[in-house]
Amino acid sequence: MTHYLSFVAFCIVLAFAPGPDSFLTLRSTVIGGRVRGIWTMVGISIAGAIQGLLAASGLGAIVEHARPLFETIRWAGVCYLLYLGFCALRAARRGIDASWEAAPAGTASRWRAVRSGFLCNITNPKVLAFNLAVLPQFVGAHAGLPTLCAYALTLTGVGAVALLCIITAATAARRIIESRRVRRGIEAATGVVFVGFATVLAADS
Repeated sequence: MTHYLSFVAFCIVLAFAPGPDSFLTLRSTVIGGRVRGIWTMVGISIAGAIQGLLAASGLGAIVEHARPLFETIRWAGVCYLLYLGFCALRAARRGIDASWEAAPAGTASRWRAVRSGFLCNITNPKVLAFNLAVLPQFVGAHAGLPTLCAYALTLTGVGAVALLCIITAATAARRIIESRRVRRGIEAATGVVFVGFATVLAADS
């Protein structure tokens, strides 16, 4: 139990560290509101759970050591982050993100948010590599599959709670950021951050 509580504390610290998932959730909430932010979080959580379970089952290690597959995922992540950065910077220049604002409310809009969150996480091989590196340190070398899965899903769950905190804060601040100038500034900053994440991922060997 002590090891598990230590792991939870570690997850909390990690979850609030800024990363592509948190910035995407923030942007989705600022642009589309609380509901869109939540559905983006759902997509991120689904992808995070898949990556955690892959690591727990041992399949993640196979993916990591299959270099052509791992590199394909990495470069897909680079391209997607660059795409997100381009969209944000274009929105900052135009003063509105037509691709989001034009999306009608309902199932299609929610699916788009889920897909965006899912792709942001699933194409980030650092999430899988992190699970593979960290889980054994907390559960030990001889832990069974149920224990590994429980720890992996705990990491995803804590991350989801952190994203919900971001959504709540962004929703509360929406009245302040309704200004066109402020929103353009947020879009510009987010775009630069996404491009920065893509550059780091591209340079990672």
